[in-house]
Amino acid sequence: MSSENGQGGRGAEGAPPEQLALIRESVRGAKVPRAKPRTWRGAALAKDRPVARVLVDKGVLHLDRYFDYAVPEELDAEAQPGVRVRVRFGAGRHRVREGRREGGGLIDGFLIERRAESDYSGPLAALAQVVSSEPVLSEELLGLARAVADRYAGSLADVLQLAVPPRSARAERRPSPAPLPAPAAPGTGSWARYEHGAAYLESLASGGAPRAVWNALPGPLWSEELARAVAATLASGRGALVVVPDGRAATRVDAALTELLGEGRHVLLTADAGPEKRYAQWLAVRRGAVRAVVGTRAAMFAPVQDLGLVAVWDDGDDSHSEQHAPQPHARDVLLLRAGLDKCAFLVGSWSCTVEAAQLVESGWARPLVAAREQVRRAAPVVRTVGDDDLARDEAARAARLPTLAWQVVREGLQHGPVLVQVPRRGYVPRLACAQCRAPARCRQCAGPLQAQDADALRCDWCGREESAWHCPECGSFRLRAQVVGARRTAEELGRAFPAVPVRTSGREHVLDTVPGAPALVVSTPGAEPVAEGGYAAALLLDGWAMLGRPDLRAGEDALRRWIAAGALVRPQTERGTVVVVAEPTLRPVQALVRWDPVGHAVRELAERAELGFPPVSRMAAVSGTPTAVAEFLSAVEMPPDAEVLGPVPVPPTQPGRARRPGAPPPGEHWERALVRVPPGSGTALAAALKTAQAARMARGSGEPVRVRVDPPDIG
Repeated sequence: MSSENGQGGRGAEGAPPEQLALIRESVRGAKVPRAKPRTWRGAALAKDRPVARVLVDKGVLHLDRYFDYAVPEELDAEAQPGVRVRVRFGAGRHRVREGRREGGGLIDGFLIERRAESDYSGPLAALAQVVSSEPVLSEELLGLARAVADRYAGSLADVLQLAVPPRSARAERRPSPAPLPAPAAPGTGSWARYEHGAAYLESLASGGAPRAVWNALPGPLWSEELARAVAATLASGRGALVVVPDGRAATRVDAALTELLGEGRHVLLTADAGPEKRYAQWLAVRRGAVRAVVGTRAAMFAPVQDLGLVAVWDDGDDSHSEQHAPQPHARDVLLLRAGLDKCAFLVGSWSCTVEAAQLVESGWARPLVAAREQVRRAAPVVRTVGDDDLARDEAARAARLPTLAWQVVREGLQHGPVLVQVPRRGYVPRLACAQCRAPARCRQCAGPLQAQDADALRCDWCGREESAWHCPECGSFRLRAQVVGARRTAEELGRAFPAVPVRTSGREHVLDTVPGAPALVVSTPGAEPVAEGGYAAALLLDGWAMLGRPDLRAGEDALRRWIAAGALVRPQTERGTVVVVAEPTLRPVQALVRWDPVGHAVRELAERAELGFPPVSRMAAVSGTPTAVAEFLSAVEMPPDAEVLGPVPVPPTQPGRARRPGAPPPGEHWERALVRVPPGSGTALAAALKTAQAARMARGSGEPVRVRVDPPDIG
């Protein structure tokens, strides 16, 4: 029997009485769905301010402006500045019916303001929908996003994609907790170790806006010290924002704040929380329920109300540089926030970047450091092993580790774990002096030299050929290739110490902590776990692998990674020892031995000022196919004091390998030109590049050109 003739086809009329009652009750309880309007054709407009100025979510430069839309009367109450809306974009100029422009596709956007009249004389399309009545875009956040877009020659829509997280309706429906009263001002604690540490906390607690560059002492107390700075700001009735490079650092600051202030006074904004929870926490900050935020790079735009302090930890870490357009750096965004909100600023690290040294040199910020006696007590002993020592060491030639390193490992394992830092694989070898190992650089622009064939040298920045190179340090005419990272280090150490466990921490699996028991911990830079009670010793292997990188920041970055590893080692009062395998006479190695990252940064800043390189100057990188780069540079109306370096070829992307940010697609050959301007012309350069890129996009040019302002890696 078929279902058409049997009971299976009786429908609702043949259903049991209890089922019919359930259906009727469900229908009565269901909300009547409201049809989403398409054009609001013929609908009445709002009586007060019937024009809405909208920023559409189109991250293209030639559309980086506001568009006017009509506000239907039914949406008048919900269509308030800061809410998310949907509009018809691309409506035809001649497709007008009953006073409304029609056509185009639905696109998301933000309602910026309501106006009485429009600058556009023709008929307007109407707002299609108010997605949510939650105002997520405040005037302060909009002003910050515009400042970031102008600085990095990007579009406002792209910045807001980074600043405002995706919507979660369930998170919006949940109320945020009630705000807690301001806590009491914290004690000085370990800030007493710094010469002006107590005064800095007192200024924060009293409502001041001090700006400082903080050179933190080695050890685990940095997270507690950051927490005290946040607590002092909260005690003044203001908000605080702390940006750290990764989730491990965020967890430590989160734990320190919880221990100092208890639950409910701060939120942790990281990607690990998930979209809904993260949006709920973001809303709690936006609504003023929570005034303290700790998070990774994306938290730099957190809408903290009445902002009193912005802080960034380890600003030299690559994780602070955003990879999505317009690729802002967290330190620079917080500097903009400190200027716009007139709040306190704190950049802290075990090391010191050249940008931080420039803040002190210019007088914009004050140094926050400890006395040399305090530094010597807190830092481990640093010993060096150079190439000459390795050449005389028979054991080192056989096992690729010097005798001193073996002795330090053996002695350290008697008291606790030993850290072994091995450079990441993949650093490209370049050329250096064979006698003093100083990197070979161009006499024209100080860029790194590379060998094109057996005889010719060429600059990787400006493309100038160098036929008669000699070392400016020692006068030698001989060159050598830089050292590449060591292999099988973990296996060799495991065979040398068979009774000791060997742990590894790297890209695939990063350890957060390790026990204080004797063990060998082999880690790549940046992935070093924290040992309970600190490491007894540390080995920093193959220093040339980092010092020989073809980059302006090679020495600064190597010192930062070495000091970050050495800061996890016990102080010299507890026999903590660090051995670095690198040429002892080099400046970064000497700065490590003296534990003087600030002095190294100051000297680097002086050299860059002499050469005219960032951060003393502003720089932009333009990359693309040779034809596209040439056309773009010819179309840009450069500032009069702009200087173009290059273009030079960009290393191609190897098939089957991951494409790095800014690298050409596999099979394509790109060139890159560097444009630099002196201080004071950075805004003009960014505006000129943005105008030229917008004109190129409006014409629909086929070949792409990538523009990046203040690139972290310039070769």
